[in-house]
Amino acid sequence: MFRMTSLALLSSTLLAACAMSSAPSGAAKAPATTMDGVLVGPNQMTLYVFDKDAAGSGKSVCNGGCAANWPPLAAQKGAVAAADWSVITRDDGSAQWAYKGRPLYYWVKDAKPGDKTGDGFLNNAWHAAKP
Repeated sequence: MFRMTSLALLSSTLLAACAMSSAPSGAAKAPATTMDGVLVGPNQMTLYVFDKDAAGSGKSVCNGGCAANWPPLAAQKGAVAAADWSVITRDDGSAQWAYKGRPLYYWVKDAKPGDKTGDGFLNNAWHAAKP
């Protein structure tokens, strides 16, 4: 009995050590937070999703002039996907954050934190991103 208990304890200790060593050092910080029931970027501005983006496709269809009005939530070089967060590569080669497979954007006409003026824009194709 003692030997089996010791073996089980040793196994669980080794598994825990392996799990800890494979985790990145320091906790990964989510690229957005929640405020008033919607996702907001580091600048506290509302983030949006676009119905024409296919969730999980790893692509954004909002490029060129669209991206000038709906700037993507940029991901820095080396950004690491975790949990519901992923990084997609845009047509111009830049990286963008996606939440639950949906690329995230700002709206240029939001003037201050808490504004949601893009919600429902373009025949209800743009929506404030919800956690």
